[in-house]
Amino acid sequence: MPSFSYIKIKDHKGFESLSKTRDIADFPLANRPFRVHQQLALAAAGLRQGDEADLKINPLAWVEAKEIIAFLDDATAGEWLDDKGNTLATFTSRGKKKAHAIKSFLLQYSWDLIRANEYAVAAHDTWVNHGQAHTSLYVDGKLSVGRGTRILPGVVIEGDVVIGDNCKVGPNCYIRGSTSIGNNCHIGQAVEIKNTVILNQTNIGHLSYVGDSVIGEKVNFGAGTITSNLRHDGKTMHSLVGKELVDTGRRKFGAIVGDGVHTGIHTSIYPGRKIWPDQSTKPGDIVTKDLT
Repeated sequence: MPSFSYIKIKDHKGFESLSKTRDIADFPLANRPFRVHQQLALAAAGLRQGDEADLKINPLAWVEAKEIIAFLDDATAGEWLDDKGNTLATFTSRGKKKAHAIKSFLLQYSWDLIRANEYAVAAHDTWVNHGQAHTSLYVDGKLSVGRGTRILPGVVIEGDVVIGDNCKVGPNCYIRGSTSIGNNCHIGQAVEIKNTVILNQTNIGHLSYVGDSVIGEKVNFGAGTITSNLRHDGKTMHSLVGKELVDTGRRKFGAIVGDGVHTGIHTSIYPGRKIWPDQSTKPGDIVTKDLT
């Protein structure tokens, strides 16, 4: 079995609102750490980790097994790039020819976790309901529910959704897109969640909307907290990284919310805004810029 080692990379500002409390390689997607998704893909490609191997893998590369196999089989290709030209892997002993991925890509910024979660949910292989669901539950897609989780009356699931252990969902919730909800979470009355990653021990209070977002651990959204995820002109969203305004490439992008954030009731969050860990808002606040 061929071996690989990891490219050494420096942490960068693209994940600051999330990386202050964890290594991004450990960030859970579909309730499984990113590095585990990568390791499974590399193992499926017949690779194992070894010291100082000729093949170098970027630890923040989302890897599709079929695509890295194609790269391995092309003996003339020395560098494997994603659709933005970022290096996913290199062979130090091969030539300078570049191979290009289609679905595999490099995590550069916090919003890339939304795309990675979409792939992670699609690749989820255990669609079992271990919880307790009211008979009114409507599912149009695939649903995975952990042990001890209760789904109350009036919950609608549209798309593929992964829910962890010991959660309480509902009543009257609408959960759609490729959404993953961690363990010990509460998704309250009349909440809508769309295409979002929610980490452990987070509460999304009643009458809230969260779309195309990443929500950290132990976050509490006050009632009526709303994330906006679409510009009026329909153009792609831009987000501030350091002093640079970066085009996210996403037409729909809500918020990046760090661990321990608390919002007051009726907080409104502009599209593409980031809230650093342990920040809070007052009732009725409008978040027009990143809260650091």
